[in-house]
Amino acid sequence: MTPARICLAAALTLLPLLAPAQSPATHSDPRIGNILDTLGKTRTPSFSDISPDGKTVAWSVRGSKDYELHLTEISNPSKDISLRPTSDAADCGSDAPSWSPDGETLAYASTCTPEHNGQAQIFLWSKKSGQSRQLTHVTGTIDDLAWSPDGRQIAFLFVENATRSAGALAAMKPWNGVYGEDGVEVQRVYGVDLATGAGNWLTPQNLHVYEFSWAPSSHQIAFVAANPPGENNWWVAKLYTADLQRSITKSGNDTKDRVNSELHAILDTTTVSGSLHNLQIALPRFSPDGRQIAFIGGLMSDQGSTGGDIYLIPSTGGEPKDITPNRAASVAFLRWVGPETLGISEHVGGSSHLTALNVNTGADIAQGDLTLDESIGSGTSIMSVSLSDNHKIAIIRSSFDHAPEVWAGSLSNLRQISHLNDSIKPLWGKTENVQWTNEGFHVQGWLLYPANYDPAKKYPLVVSVHGGPASAVSPRWPGVGYGGVPFSALGYFVFMPNPRGSYGQGAKFTQANVKDFGYGDLRDVLAGIDSLEARLPIDKNREGITGWSYGGFMTMFTVTQTTRFHAAVAGAGISNWKSYYGENSIDQWMTPYFGASVYDDPEVYAKSSAIEFIKKVKTPTLVVVGDRDGECPAPQSFEFWHALRAQGVKTQLVIYPNEGHAFRAPDHRRDVLERALNWFETQMAPPPPKK
Repeated sequence: MTPARICLAAALTLLPLLAPAQSPATHSDPRIGNILDTLGKTRTPSFSDISPDGKTVAWSVRGSKDYELHLTEISNPSKDISLRPTSDAADCGSDAPSWSPDGETLAYASTCTPEHNGQAQIFLWSKKSGQSRQLTHVTGTIDDLAWSPDGRQIAFLFVENATRSAGALAAMKPWNGVYGEDGVEVQRVYGVDLATGAGNWLTPQNLHVYEFSWAPSSHQIAFVAANPPGENNWWVAKLYTADLQRSITKSGNDTKDRVNSELHAILDTTTVSGSLHNLQIALPRFSPDGRQIAFIGGLMSDQGSTGGDIYLIPSTGGEPKDITPNRAASVAFLRWVGPETLGISEHVGGSSHLTALNVNTGADIAQGDLTLDESIGSGTSIMSVSLSDNHKIAIIRSSFDHAPEVWAGSLSNLRQISHLNDSIKPLWGKTENVQWTNEGFHVQGWLLYPANYDPAKKYPLVVSVHGGPASAVSPRWPGVGYGGVPFSALGYFVFMPNPRGSYGQGAKFTQANVKDFGYGDLRDVLAGIDSLEARLPIDKNREGITGWSYGGFMTMFTVTQTTRFHAAVAGAGISNWKSYYGENSIDQWMTPYFGASVYDDPEVYAKSSAIEFIKKVKTPTLVVVGDRDGECPAPQSFEFWHALRAQGVKTQLVIYPNEGHAFRAPDHRRDVLERALNWFETQMAPPPPKK
């Protein structure tokens, strides 16, 4: 998932004593080192933004030391400019490009500043002069650059004097002081006038902002926000608009340029009726005439992992209208492309679908669409697409078969414009889109065949359950870090299901695991395995299960419900929903799923807790987690490991220092994958041949 955060202080004091994350014993199979080395060569683009005239793509990629920013002509990709503000700065990078509405200026974030202090600032590159100038001089984190439609301002999400990245995935601060009161950082919208360089807060100090967008007039913004702390309250966030009124006052030689914001709360999902009641909202976008706001609403377990239906609401407030009810897909990204037309990208099964909708009918516009068995995005949000005025696009594409690259052009004629990974080929086997039915649901997943597959042989199987639960597995090239794909290179079938609770089949399917964690979703997974065993040479005595976050919970819970699996690796899991409720720092996500707080209905939490069934476990289980994980706190892993050890089940707990829910340190990312590969190879090794 990406849910859960915090932990028991007593347990945390023990973490350094348990299992320091040192290099595992080297496995005799040299393929593991080869896999890790190959994955480490992958270069992954982070942003892509197409110019308004559809001729040039600005994109960024992680280099040997930091991010590199490129400008590439679509018609001639070999014509590429590497962009940085200064030529003498070392160990600095540039990222997050954003074209001005007229295409004459490119804004980007860069740490290549005269101060050389690692603080990112916004720079403006002029197409006419070919030079960059520094726009901001701020201290804090900068994210989500957005030009006003009139091109006079740039706004961005800003945490002043930030001490950590905003959001739940980053490592939580060490426990210190008055918890929940000291050092609470608030992310707000900050705007900078290009002509004067004056900066102003556009949203108030008492609201943590997650996403925002400009109105066509450039005098209003829409944003999704909640009371601090920001990590915990996105699930109860409201939709606001702010009217921006600029005032310039002079007193002698002193000139003050200020923006006053008049705030309007236009949507609270806890008070509306209908399908949006108590659900989450994301990506508000003004219509071209400014009279309506489109947004995505649905049951979403994680901020940033967006999926649901499209709603429209008057920009002055009112009752939201679902314009895509019963759509057998989960919309992840939207943008107005005409007065009555929205361009969207959505999860369909485990594939990515790009199309356009008529907002009056909710129907697809029959002017061409595109379905890709891969993951897409432009860097600004999940499945985002950068769009030019003439409807050309730029996206980053990635699949199990192809490493990530930047592509651009029309939907019917996309062209690869970066060539970062042309020499890297997959070490794993072929991909298959698998589908089955269970209990009235149509379920989908992905299967990787073993490398060098021979149908005459039997192979082990690893089931990799995704996080979320509101998420979906789409084909994606793996990096160095935890995931199921590398097991295929070692000779495993790798099954990655999208059971009920996932995106890709519509709202009813996504909501089908409410108050039922570990039951219907597990039955979907097991039914999928049954369908694979019926037609493929799978060794039933060598089946394992793994996952991270919600997948970690599913791993922990599964081994309490069945002895079918002979090895398990639980990454950042949840073993006890009752104790978890009081440990995590994002408890607001739980009520929509469990129906009440743990204090009001403890039984529904106990029902899905692995710890309640711990005496049934026989499966050897490796447990791994970061010590500062706020999503799925380390004490949950400690509790599960402790219980297994008490029951005499083979287990090991590895805790990684200074890591949050998403590991950042390269050596830890490599180590956790290497440990998992070794664990399955050891615990599911075939029996020695009979003499």
